[in-house]
Amino acid sequence: MLAVSYPQNPSPEYNPGGQQPYGQQPPQYGQPPAQYGGAPDPQAPYGRNPVTGEPLSDKQKLVAGLLQLFLGGFGVGRFYLGYTGIGIAQLLTCGGLGIWALIDAILILVGKVPDAQGRPLRD
Repeated sequence: MLAVSYPQNPSPEYNPGGQQPYGQQPPQYGQPPAQYGGAPDPQAPYGRNPVTGEPLSDKQKLVAGLLQLFLGGFGVGRFYLGYTGIGIAQLLTCGGLGIWALIDAILILVGKVPDAQGRPLRD
């Protein structure tokens, strides 16, 4: 039979039961991380992409897609995202006679188009 000996004074990071030391409260669900002093992440005020960790845009995917779908002939969706050059090109060509605007709206709604700073759009 194998004898197991446990340390008499375990290190502070050793916590077999997962209990908090006396006088300390566990972190609550939904609270910002403590490394930022309880404040939201200053580099990502609108949150981060859960997969890549990139900061999210202040622009919304649904708003941009619907603007492009209904007013894409005027380039409004691209102006909203910050792409002034593409917006002017869509304005001058009436959204590529509607085809360019429709395809652009689909790409925006599927999440393939970031904002002008390269950040992914919020849902």
